[in-house]
Amino acid sequence: ADFDAKKKRKVAEIYQALNSDPINVATLRRMAISEGGLLTDEIRRKVWPKLLSVNTDDLPPLPARKELREDNKDFQQVLLDVRRSLRRFPPGMPDDQREGLQEELIDIILHVLQRNPQLHYYQGYHDIVVTFLLVVGDRLATALVEKLSTHHLRDFMDSTMDNTKHILNYLMPIIDQVNPEVHDFMQSAEVGTIFALSWLITWFGHVLSDFRHVVRLYDFFLACHPLMPIYFAAVIVLHREQEVLDCECDMASVHHLLSQIPQDLPYESLISKAGDLFVQFPPSELAKEAAQAAQAERTAASTFKDFELASVQQRPDTVLRQRFRERLRGEERLRGEERTKSILTKPRTNRFVKLAVMGLTVALGAAALAMVKSALEWAPKFQLQIFP
Repeated sequence: ADFDAKKKRKVAEIYQALNSDPINVATLRRMAISEGGLLTDEIRRKVWPKLLSVNTDDLPPLPARKELREDNKDFQQVLLDVRRSLRRFPPGMPDDQREGLQEELIDIILHVLQRNPQLHYYQGYHDIVVTFLLVVGDRLATALVEKLSTHHLRDFMDSTMDNTKHILNYLMPIIDQVNPEVHDFMQSAEVGTIFALSWLITWFGHVLSDFRHVVRLYDFFLACHPLMPIYFAAVIVLHREQEVLDCECDMASVHHLLSQIPQDLPYESLISKAGDLFVQFPPSELAKEAAQAAQAERTAASTFKDFELASVQQRPDTVLRQRFRERLRGEERLRGEERTKSILTKPRTNRFVKLAVMGLTVALGAAALAMVKSALEWAPKFQLQIFP
């Protein structure tokens, strides 16, 4: 009963924020982040557009299906991905209804790409779009996804994978801040960050089987900075500390363990932790370590070919391991010297500073739609085959 009372209060507060003039977006953000998120799809339909500053009174009409699909360079790939997306629809949904939604899904994707030629389709994009389609319907989903694609997802939609790879480079520095032991274990195992790629570029839509968990995370991500999904990925790894440390310390074993995401995660406490970590270790503070990670990879380990192999096969590749070993031997020497220096200069005192998740809004307000700019430029794009 206590929970119900809390829920009722929250619903009332959300509607109050929606009805105030101007709309109280800061409160809506806080509601989306705090326990339980936005609670119902009916509320999401009203609040998600506000979190993305999309004007729902003025939605453009959807173009005719035939025109969209003729001569569209992405049509075949989108069609293949959408056909394979059966499990993203509620179990028990009648086939004809699901097929109708899959056609709408194709239209939304092609429409956004047609209107924004600078955006490039990637496999996994449809996992994000289908979440919006199921919650808000095709017309509103098109507007929200377009805004999202030009902001939060912009880095995944470049013609190369460089910026996506750059965002993945934030993962290890976050883990290192909280748990150096797990960080060092993963470094020794040479596991890299590919295991988190499909989490990141689908906002976990592809890997979580319960739709309620997916939309709860979308509430959170929509209310936050575009880099929040990588903090959430780090929190999942940290949550599994014991399993990781008990694992064989080699690439194949650790990669296998981490890429199988547990379905019974304590979402609310992980969301709260990710929020705390973002406030404690904002991206600007981690940027230097992320750039160093990129530098290390660029010099020795990963020519893009290796990255491609690891992704295509979703299993560690011998070339990669060999390169990593050579690099690690060099790094071990450096690290010994570095460690001594950094232990003397940088006590980890603030690691356990607990920040209430409610304080997030202050930190996030202006930054919420900030685009992640990344100055690193690398190699050619390849087709990512990381999805079964």
